[in-house]
Amino acid sequence: MNFAVRWLIITVVASLVACADAAPAPAAPAPAQGPRIRLQTVVKGLSSPVDILSDGSADRMFIAEQPGRLRLMIKGRLESQPYLNIVERVTHQGELGFLGVAFHPQFASNGYFYVNYSAGSTQKKDLRTVIAEYHAQPGAKVVDPKTERILLELPDPYNNHNGGQLQFGPDGMLYIGMGDSGSAGDPLNRAQNPQELFGKFWRIDVNQRNPYGIPKDNPFVNDSRFRPEIWALGMRNPWRFSFDRQTGTLYAGDVGQNLYEEVDVIVKGGNYGWRIREGLHPFKGDERPLTGALIDPIAEYGRDKGMSVTGGVVYRGKKFPLLDGIYFYADYNSGRFWGLKYENGKVLANEELRVTLNGQPTVNRVQPSAFGVDKDGEVYVCDHSRGSIYMIVAE
Repeated sequence: MNFAVRWLIITVVASLVACADAAPAPAAPAPAQGPRIRLQTVVKGLSSPVDILSDGSADRMFIAEQPGRLRLMIKGRLESQPYLNIVERVTHQGELGFLGVAFHPQFASNGYFYVNYSAGSTQKKDLRTVIAEYHAQPGAKVVDPKTERILLELPDPYNNHNGGQLQFGPDGMLYIGMGDSGSAGDPLNRAQNPQELFGKFWRIDVNQRNPYGIPKDNPFVNDSRFRPEIWALGMRNPWRFSFDRQTGTLYAGDVGQNLYEEVDVIVKGGNYGWRIREGLHPFKGDERPLTGALIDPIAEYGRDKGMSVTGGVVYRGKKFPLLDGIYFYADYNSGRFWGLKYENGKVLANEELRVTLNGQPTVNRVQPSAFGVDKDGEVYVCDHSRGSIYMIVAE
């Protein structure tokens, strides 16, 4: 059975089950042999790509290289000179580096974009996460690093679990995903500490500047126990998140500790459990959250499938209509890919995908470090080890 017919049947049947008054929706579908997609090479020769995104224009896409460069791709061709080069400012080792980029919704007119990078070192005890703004001239192919304006420098005691993604939401606010600051088991319990920004999603207003503002409708803005930037908490290492451009749903992959990887739908004020639990399972089960009930992941998988989830994106392109609404995510270590359909608070389908690259299965051959979309909603994947960018193509 081909991809289109299989997914259409799964979606229709699952939707009928979810809508039936007498039959509760299943928590997760039974495993099945998933549909077939192909990774089509767009560009190669990159150095550890960790993010790919559009600035809102039809022809230009940008790729973040972990050592500290932002590369510009015009009509599928990589420019030889970096758009932004801050290698001298970035600490690149292991999970540290230049980790995320977000273009202002009015970038075409105001030229502002935002980055997340690591600076300093654990040896000098000045390791820190930097959130900074840069300014570009319209249509420029190179940005002056001297335009940097630092919004926040967050001292970091460890060199892992940095998160690193930034995204502007449909509301025009800047969302930032931050890991628990590292080491094993969140020894300082930062993810549940309301006075810490580690292990959280933040939501800030960059338009207020000086250096940024706090949106008045943030969930804890009137609770003195919490940092006002906090949008959600209880994250271990949210490695890649994205908004569905049609529904506004915020999806995130959260990397697990020992046994489980998870995918979450992030909501205002939500607590996603770390370090009280890992996925759906107790970790420090005797601890109690400040915020009441913990929110369950919409998907999880164990070490038989992989070791480090890479959160993905929802397909809203036009080239492959039957991919519409599918959330693609993957595992960095195993190279496995999944397609998830989530509507009206229910998981309608969640299948491991049959994926090929140059005619060969991708398992243990590709290291998917990030997903991104172009202006038209077509989906791209960063391959960290091969230094390549692929486009997802339905077969």
